[in-house]
Amino acid sequence: MFKVPDGLEVEIPEFYRITQKFDPDKIENVEKAVVDELRKPEIKDSLKPGNKIAVAVGSRGVACIAEIVQALVGELKKMGCEPFIVPSMGSHGNAEAENQKAILEGYGIKEEYVGAPIRSSLEVVKLGEVDGGVSVYFDKIAMEADGIIPVNRVKPHTDYVGDIESGIMKIMVIGLGNHKGATSIHYRGAMGLKNIIPRAARLIIGKAPIIFGLATVENSYDYPCRIKAILPESIENEEKKLLEIAKEKLPTFPVNDIDLLIVNEIGKNISGTGMDTNITGRIGIWGIPDPIEPDIKKIVVLNLSEHTGGNAVGIGLADVTTKSVVDKIDFGPTYTNAIAGNCFQRSFTPIVAPSDHDAIALGLKYSRGWDPVNARVIRIKNTLHLEDLEVSSSIWQEVKGNSNIDTLNGPYKWDFNSEGGFV
Repeated sequence: MFKVPDGLEVEIPEFYRITQKFDPDKIENVEKAVVDELRKPEIKDSLKPGNKIAVAVGSRGVACIAEIVQALVGELKKMGCEPFIVPSMGSHGNAEAENQKAILEGYGIKEEYVGAPIRSSLEVVKLGEVDGGVSVYFDKIAMEADGIIPVNRVKPHTDYVGDIESGIMKIMVIGLGNHKGATSIHYRGAMGLKNIIPRAARLIIGKAPIIFGLATVENSYDYPCRIKAILPESIENEEKKLLEIAKEKLPTFPVNDIDLLIVNEIGKNISGTGMDTNITGRIGIWGIPDPIEPDIKKIVVLNLSEHTGGNAVGIGLADVTTKSVVDKIDFGPTYTNAIAGNCFQRSFTPIVAPSDHDAIALGLKYSRGWDPVNARVIRIKNTLHLEDLEVSSSIWQEVKGNSNIDTLNGPYKWDFNSEGGFV
């Protein structure tokens, strides 16, 4: 453990709890929205009774994913199909079939709930090559089905900006590529991904029995606002349109100049990078510049999410964490994921403080230690949920007149126990 610097007893400012008002656009009945999409004539006509259908589901914390899959499976059965679930998450779960099945079950996707078995395997078949020799692999079990329905959220990618980022095409290429496919595609880095994913997805659409993709878009409150079934020939164009909507719905901080960001939890269920780089403004990939905003001087991470299973990819984007966080890290899946994704830096261990208090005090001292009372500090649950925040007094003074912000309570001081943990 580091030697505590002189003056680490820096005064922590007072805080206010606020809530941000975002666009409330949402789907009122998620299950009905799924059924309605499947009953569209062009979608319904693509499904044949007796077809064995692989429903591809990934490892991200897609909102209402269990309900979406249950509704999809139920409607497929009504149409006479025989659906089953295929984990589609690249190298997640330490690239082990049973772990990937357990991840889905942790999201509520269990056979007794969704009404379909989970068939998990890391076996792949090679479908071809793109971009001068990049091998494209695809899940063997899914490839042997009569049809495949990839299900995924469309959102901005955490590595690059492009017309196609994270969504149906990505889950086909990276998710259904399993560990071998994810490693192959990521080998050329973030800028390679930008070009390779669309090309590899086109190859897959031409060779694999993709029936349609089921895409979701989430609002700023992490809830579905769009659900759309898309035939294979339209996936690329429709995904571009959905991505534009997703970018408009991305939540933001109430200010861009932040001395210290405190993140209560990171995890793979929250973002592929543990904490969404589109929110924090830290990319953590060599050769990819960080955006100008938000400007965050220091980031402190206080915990891993329950559903991440010890996978701490993204911890390297923080400046300080705690011993309790490091004790929870399972370096097997963390490093497997980091190597497959070619993002080593994101799994580096930051400075480790003995407690929550010391981690926060260290981040505060070395971001605005000369004027701690006026430090611009924000504390969030995770990067999926920015509606409810704690902000320091200096930020509250700036935003309190904003019509999209309500003050819930404050000012108050944080309390810590004798071991330095939050009370």
